[in-house]
Amino acid sequence: MYTPKVAVLFGFGINCDHETAAVFELVGAQAERIHLNKFISKEAVLSDYDILAVPGGFSFGDHLGSGRLMGNRMRFSLRDELHKFVEDGKPIIGICNGFQVLVKTGLLPGPNGHQNLPDFQQRASLTLNDSGRYEDRWVTLEFDPNSPCIWTKDMTRIDCPVRHGEGKFVMPEITDFDKLAENNQLTVRYVDPKTEIGKGITDEPLPFPISPNGSMRNIAGVCDSTGLVFGLMPHPEAVYAKWLHPDHTRGNAPGPKNSDSLGEWEGEGLQIFRNAVKYIQNNR
Repeated sequence: MYTPKVAVLFGFGINCDHETAAVFELVGAQAERIHLNKFISKEAVLSDYDILAVPGGFSFGDHLGSGRLMGNRMRFSLRDELHKFVEDGKPIIGICNGFQVLVKTGLLPGPNGHQNLPDFQQRASLTLNDSGRYEDRWVTLEFDPNSPCIWTKDMTRIDCPVRHGEGKFVMPEITDFDKLAENNQLTVRYVDPKTEIGKGITDEPLPFPISPNGSMRNIAGVCDSTGLVFGLMPHPEAVYAKWLHPDHTRGNAPGPKNSDSLGEWEGEGLQIFRNAVKYIQNNR
């Protein structure tokens, strides 16, 4: 079985690179932490890797807005490499600050239409939480079963932590959300945990703290039209094991729901990374 190679970016204030690399290793990939400058200086070549991960943290201290400076650095220095990466059918994930970076490079949500490749125009943003403060709490997420996103295949609902100050997903016009919804690119939403599993997604604004940031249409993450590029504000790498869930000591932390799980100890977040690894293995 082929072992996919994952490039996990670090540097400039990214601080979730170790755990992001670790979860990819758990599901059968070979993960390498690489400073962004190595790609820019050509010491490392992006096309040598099968998957790109932009982890969470505080890149460039969130100066000029979360993800802005790193997004510009990637957009202007790696534009051609990133375009070819997606064109070659290789997945990219951005988590929390990484999501902010991908939005500000223009990789997410990307141009409207079916299977359109990146054009690096920014169409959305992630702005200050409605609470006016940094939120560090657990939320419940539900996934669009019709999304083209390869990262969320066969996933329905998970509990996941958020930790961000600028997580409110916004776009210029209501019709912009309608277009993404038509393409099933609103991949993951915050939902009320009391709703029936599979029926929690709603466009109606959910109250705080069910929606921790006031994101439009309760959006927690989106994909591009190819389904390869995915970003989300919550941290699935932070719930790779049951013992990381707040209900673990009560004995009812949710666990794996598939035959590929590593054991009863596995948490719900690991499946996102497994899906990308399996995608590469099945499409070489």
